[in-house]
Amino acid sequence: MKILVTGAYGQLGSEIKELSLIYLSDTFVFVDREEMPLDDVSRVFDVLEEIGPDVIVNGGAYTAVDKAESEPELVDIINHQAVETMATWAVKNRKKLIQISTDYVFQGNRDMPLKEDEPTDPLNVYGLTKLKGEEAILKSGADAIIIRTAWVYSSFGANFVKTMIRLMTERDEISVINDQVGSPTYARDLAKAILDIIHSENWQKGICHFSNEGRISWYDFAVAIREIKNLNCKINPIPTTAYPTPAARPRYSLLDKGKIKSIFGVEVPDWKDSLEVMLNRLEG
Repeated sequence: MKILVTGAYGQLGSEIKELSLIYLSDTFVFVDREEMPLDDVSRVFDVLEEIGPDVIVNGGAYTAVDKAESEPELVDIINHQAVETMATWAVKNRKKLIQISTDYVFQGNRDMPLKEDEPTDPLNVYGLTKLKGEEAILKSGADAIIIRTAWVYSSFGANFVKTMIRLMTERDEISVINDQVGSPTYARDLAKAILDIIHSENWQKGICHFSNEGRISWYDFAVAIREIKNLNCKINPIPTTAYPTPAARPRYSLLDKGKIKSIFGVEVPDWKDSLEVMLNRLEG
């Protein structure tokens, strides 16, 4: 099986690359913005024609949520039009696609774990373009699985965990938002779930949710990082209103993982267990 992974140097792409070493019967092709520029739709199609993958894992995206507010046209090309091109190619060639999407397609005004059929209503440009990418896939009829995830972190790349460690090392006191609720996603767990799904005999197209188990705020996440790393920084809980950003964020984005567990038998670790694993890898 030939598996193409976009976003090769991103958090998810890097984790898939490490795990791919155990799949000796598969051929993995990892591309970044140099090999497959997602802002050049015609090039996306050409690269797919050249490589001819059996499965596309699209982990590449425009993910700078605040910056996205100031360049919506570019964000739409990368998160929507390039995805539409992948779906079109997959249909034409009868191949499979796994698209990584986001909790930001939701409004975040509920207080129950979000199921896949929950009404979508994005608060920002990033969420809107990711939703349009989802809709393009569904409209195309591609044999595709869309996996929505949230609060992704990894030992690779820049993310909340690494930022917190740096700030708590540099400062005696920091403030972290405590009224946005969800569950983080260790990119390695997501990468394993994706590879399990690709090799599953129960491939079933549609939308699934994946994040680690548990329900916390960003403040809770920061406190756990401090505890595990044995740091001495004071952490102040603050409301979202005290930390304005160009892009609005959903207040509630806890994803229901029942579907992905029941269909594919995917294991979903607890968020704190995964955080400890990641921090151990970071130190190692």
